[in-house]
Amino acid sequence: MKIIVSIKQVPDTSGKVAVNPDGTLNRASMQTITNPDDMNALEAALKIKDATDCKVVVVTMGPPPAAGMLREALAMGADEAVLVSAREFGGSDTYATSQVIAAAISTIGIEEDDIVLCGRQAIDGDTAQVGPQIAEKLGLPQITYAADIAVDGKNVTVKRMLEDGYMTIKTQTPCLVTCIKELNEPRYMSVGGVFEAYSKPLSTFNYDTLKDHPLIDATTIGLKGSPTNIFKSFTPPQKGAGMMLEGADKATCEKLAGILAAKHII
Repeated sequence: MKIIVSIKQVPDTSGKVAVNPDGTLNRASMQTITNPDDMNALEAALKIKDATDCKVVVVTMGPPPAAGMLREALAMGADEAVLVSAREFGGSDTYATSQVIAAAISTIGIEEDDIVLCGRQAIDGDTAQVGPQIAEKLGLPQITYAADIAVDGKNVTVKRMLEDGYMTIKTQTPCLVTCIKELNEPRYMSVGGVFEAYSKPLSTFNYDTLKDHPLIDATTIGLKGSPTNIFKSFTPPQKGAGMMLEGADKATCEKLAGILAAKHII
């Protein structure tokens, strides 16, 4: 059994977000972190590994520095890592990204008892589209918003979190599951894990590696192959300090009503 975990290096959105003139993020000028939901997906894979001794492979698409993030995943307990990196893949939207990652996962190989895990969504886009798109392109059954995952042989039972409750779905491997933060608490790297991470295999898939795959086409990858066009990206202005009114007397209430009326709220 093998679990392939798709993770992404994303800008740390707690700081200032830099944008290029073409509307894409200027990632080189921003601090980066591993996408939070992807960490929950990785932890889910590692827990299954603890119980079944399966292999965990992490894969990401990004620039060469993303290899550092993959080493961290290896230090947490993953067995292998694959970096998908090429200029031809740069600027991909969710459709083009899923094309490339699906091709990479297909190249790694999907067997009958394998599982693909993804985070629900990335904090730099918040679309929650890439995981389901990967499943569609690989022809895999998919279950999203996993708050609990149980694996019994080829049977995978997932408790999905909905807005007003939960739904339990059972499927069979191979399948794809997207994970939410409520699923678990990601573990930390260990000192021994950090040392071992540099002896574990980390492969790079470039354009030449994947160009012959049926999903890879110059018209469906990269910025030119992305059907989503961003009209404008910007950092929203910080909100100013609010107005505070003190007192519970009639005059204060009348003043509040006057302010709300002037703003056409009442």
